This record gives sequence, C-alpha cells and structure tokens, in this order.
Amino acid sequence: MAKQSKLKKALKIIGGLIVFFTLPTLLLFGFIYFKYNEELPTGEQGAKADQLATNMLQALNEEAYLNTAYIEWTFKGRHHYKWYKSDKTCEVYWDDFTVILDLENRNNSKVFVLEQEYNGIEKQDYITKAESYFNNDSFWLVAPYKVFDPGVERRLVKSEDHEDALLVTYTSGGTTPGDSYLWHLDDSGKPKSFQMWVNILPIEGIEATWENWTTTESGALLPTFHKFLFLGIEITDVKGLKL
Repeated sequence: MAKQSKLKKALKIIGGLIVFFTLPTLLLFGFIYFKYNEELPTGEQGAKADQLATNMLQALNEEAYLNTAYIEWTFKGRHHYKWYKSDKTCEVYWDDFTVILDLENRNNSKVFVLEQEYNGIEKQDYITKAESYFNNDSFWLVAPYKVFDPGVERRLVKSEDHEDALLVTYTSGGTTPGDSYLWHLDDSGKPKSFQMWVNILPIEGIEATWENWTTTESGALLPTFHKFLFLGIEITDVKGLKL
C-alpha cells in the first residue's frame, strides 16, 4: 500500500508538472493564433503587380546588388557565411563544421570538421544541413531581390490600410516551395515588413519587420534586424563587395 501511495503521489506530481509547463504554452499559442492567424489573401497578377515589384527593387538599388560579387554575414550569432555570389559558391560555418557549398552542383561541395576535410558517411547530411541553413538565412538577407526569380508568382493586394502590397509565391525552388509572403512597403517603395504563409509555421500571416538597413561597400542595401512576434532576428558582420 505504501508503494502504491508513493507511486500515485509521484504520478500526481508528474501530471502537475506537465500541466504547469504545457498549459501556459497552449494558452500562449491560442492567443497568438487567434490574434495573428489570417487566410492567404487573393490578388491580381499582371503588369501592376510586376510594376510594384520593380518599384521595390529600384528603391533598394537592385543594380548595386546584381553587381555585388561577395556577401558576408552572421545569422543570429550562430551561422556564418562567405557567399561568393558571382562564383555561385558559399562557405557555411557553424560549430566545428565548415561546408563549401557549390550552389550549382552539390556533388562538388566539400565538408570540413575541425578544419580537416571529411568524406565519411555523414558528408551528405552535413551538405544538406548547410544548404538548409543557407536557404533560410540568406532569404532573411536578400529575399526582396528574389521577386523575379524563376517560378515566382507576383500579385497586387490591397492591404487593410488600402495600401498596395506585393504578394509573392514561390512555386518551386528553395527548401519549402509553395511558401507565400506579403510585402508591405514604405512611401519610398522599400520593404518595411512581410507577412508569411509558410509550411514550417503553424500560424499563417505572421508579420516580421525588415529594418535597420545598411548600405554595403558595393552599394547594395541589406537588412540587419527583423522583429518577429516577441523575438529579434539579428544579422551582423554584413559586408558586400563589387565585381
């Protein structure tokens, strides 16, 4: 009987702890869901949407970005990148790993562990991880410049404030094709935020800011901070050099 009593007490404590830690999380998720969740808006494809996208690129000095051969940055203090854009390769650093990605032919990519080249059975796993990091972290840096990439659909949307907004859908490519982003622009046409309808997030339409823009040596404009719900996404050590 004493053992059964102790077991019941232990189970009760465990159950209480589970409720204590999960209930606030569920309540927070519910609050965020009902506050921010939105359906994907509809919009009109065609010349007006393309013109809005063109205006955004002009506000960002797209020509300078296109003439940028090399971009370096650190994402959230964890992942470090040296992107040789003109050569279509990128060095990705995290923890003790370095992956030299060939962005055109992944089979030419190389993996280093503690600065020693690695060709073991997990090599492809490290390459895949580096590709995933690059696709995500570079998007937070250069997404506005990708609105005319192959497989991208553009639509003109009227926001709740009756302002023109640009809905961009990636029908192919990247890590998660099918994702959509609604760009909100300032008076100059420069992005100030976007809303996201993406596979990895359970809540649709969450907004993230695009701010603290810096002008690199090459003249390209790149953001260094995003506010996302209660979080801040910092991008540091940003450099951009010309061809």
